[in-house]
Amino acid sequence: MRSEALALPETVESAVSAPLPDEPALQALADAELLGLLLSPGGPDQRALGRARRLLAYTGGLAGLAASSPSMLRHYGLRDGQLAALLAAQELACRLVRRSIPERLPLERPALVARYLTLRYQQRDQEVMGALFLDVRHRLIGDQEAYRGTLHRAAVEPREILKQCLLRGAAGVVIFHTHPSGDPTPSAEDVLFTRRMAEAGSVVGVDLLDHLILGSIGRWVSLKERGMW
Repeated sequence: MRSEALALPETVESAVSAPLPDEPALQALADAELLGLLLSPGGPDQRALGRARRLLAYTGGLAGLAASSPSMLRHYGLRDGQLAALLAAQELACRLVRRSIPERLPLERPALVARYLTLRYQQRDQEVMGALFLDVRHRLIGDQEAYRGTLHRAAVEPREILKQCLLRGAAGVVIFHTHPSGDPTPSAEDVLFTRRMAEAGSVVGVDLLDHLILGSIGRWVSLKERGMW
């Protein structure tokens, strides 16, 4: 039950003529109500709330929404302006999480790194592989998508990732890839590729520091922590 002290309208559509809610009031809103506000920049209405509810139902909630491609979101009925607002909100979320990762020794906060990578790269219909590049002091230089493939496996070779390491002057690399199923359990193929990557990196002087497998938001696996190579 919402507190009367928040002065929050009973429904989103009734908020058109009401003052903007403060931070506690926004925190009390349901996911669909917040999304309804985002989809109706000229003022929340019943149609925006209904569209928000349908969108969350179609995508399976906020995690599925974040992993949906622009083409999928258009298929679900979003207009260009609504799509732009949603993508902008997602980009802001990515940047906020990115800024919470320490530039020095980012792997001391692996959960933050995994959360950022999931927000940035998760796709519902494709597997994505990429890399985090670090300098000799293990400071974060940047990140980049390297491959995008089918639901089953991207056709991946270590050389393109190592090429980017050398171009950026990276001394260490963390590779990552997404599991569109949401289950981050490593496969035998994942472990084999990790070993190949570590061996190839040692030849050119780039240390493989970890391989993160990303499932749905909040679910991830570190192959280093599991001692799998």
